[in-house]
Amino acid sequence: MASHHHLMKTMLPLFLLLATVFTGAMAAAPKKPVNVPFGRNYAPTWAFDHIKYYNGGNDIQLVLDKYTGTGFQSKGSYLFGHFSMQIKMVPGDSAGTVTAFYLSSQNSEHDEIDFEFLGNRTGQPYILQTNVFTGGKGDREQRIFLWFDPTKAYHSYSVLWNNYLIAFFVDDIPIRVFKNLKNLGVKFPFEQPMKIYSSLWNADDWATRGGLEKTDWSKAPFIAAYKGFHVDGCEASVEAKFCATQGKRWWDQKEFQDLDAYQYRRLRWVRKKFTIYNYCQDRVRYPALPKECKPDRDI
Repeated sequence: MASHHHLMKTMLPLFLLLATVFTGAMAAAPKKPVNVPFGRNYAPTWAFDHIKYYNGGNDIQLVLDKYTGTGFQSKGSYLFGHFSMQIKMVPGDSAGTVTAFYLSSQNSEHDEIDFEFLGNRTGQPYILQTNVFTGGKGDREQRIFLWFDPTKAYHSYSVLWNNYLIAFFVDDIPIRVFKNLKNLGVKFPFEQPMKIYSSLWNADDWATRGGLEKTDWSKAPFIAAYKGFHVDGCEASVEAKFCATQGKRWWDQKEFQDLDAYQYRRLRWVRKKFTIYNYCQDRVRYPALPKECKPDRDI
């Protein structure tokens, strides 16, 4: 027993050494978001009277009624960073409504990183649709159910964007990755600064069951609640293709160039259990597999 115990002691460092060799560089979770008031990073975009402020602007509500929805955008434009929002979705019968949180550049060949939450008839689960546009080309929709009811409490939705990848997170669980695969001829957003937007609007021509379920205006007003308003980005002028601190920020470092093994396991869990549509598997739309699908582990 003693010799066995001694052997274990000598083996342990070797085992740890092998473990680090095999898992490669450990990635890291993005830095914890810092909650700030709405006005620090954002301003209303339209229908200003449909945004309600509480708790000194630390909490806001977007209101949709039959006259209008509303939205807001970041004051700054960013080239890479970590952008996080805590949102509580429209409760009850939210069919026909869409709550969106996304980054978008300003020109015609635009880049965009999207979270869109599609409302539901009471009792049916919300759908989260993500999309990535590069050089004006989108059509990369993925749709998942969430593993919780997003109307009951605030949950965190965030994007990590650097020169190597875009990662979408729901409460620190990666639900999607889009890598920089320029070498494969896939465009990647790396030179157009983006603003961050959020909005609540009526999209009952497509949002719920492809437009079959219409918005029930007797249930209005529809309210989505927000807090957090975290922006940790490299601020640029809208024209600037470069930030002064590029390459020096935490998200530029090696451990954020890819997900680690644990994060990929979480991603696989989301793929297996919660994915309801993935453009990578849509052979009607894409008879040939889009080049990014395999490296992004969408297949």
